[in-house]
Amino acid sequence: MSEPISALGLSASGMRAQSERLRHTAENMANIDTPGYRRKLVTFEEAMRFGRPSGEVQAGRMRLDQTPLPRIHDPSHPMADQDGYYLGSNVDLIIEMADSREAGRSYEANLRMFEQTRQMGASLLEILRR
Repeated sequence: MSEPISALGLSASGMRAQSERLRHTAENMANIDTPGYRRKLVTFEEAMRFGRPSGEVQAGRMRLDQTPLPRIHDPSHPMADQDGYYLGSNVDLIIEMADSREAGRSYEANLRMFEQTRQMGASLLEILRR
């Protein structure tokens, strides 16, 4: 595989992985007040092509954050037990905002790399036409 094509594939894989991460952080933020909701975590792993590492990245299996769910006291809540407690969500808005900002910046960096590689390829073709 030629280097420009490889660079395009690498940056595209990074954008796909970070967009998956952004989707999960958005789901976490949307469910911050959902009782019993566990935060979704995304891991990254190297992509395999024909049984060999390709150098590209991909989102791995989604897993749930196993930190304990907070007990919230609200006797009027429909899910409250006989003592007036129910299990809340373990999503922290500050952490989710930081994760989404980090994923967005990583996505932008991969996008810039993609655009620069594309521009270099276009410049090369222009030189070869002369």
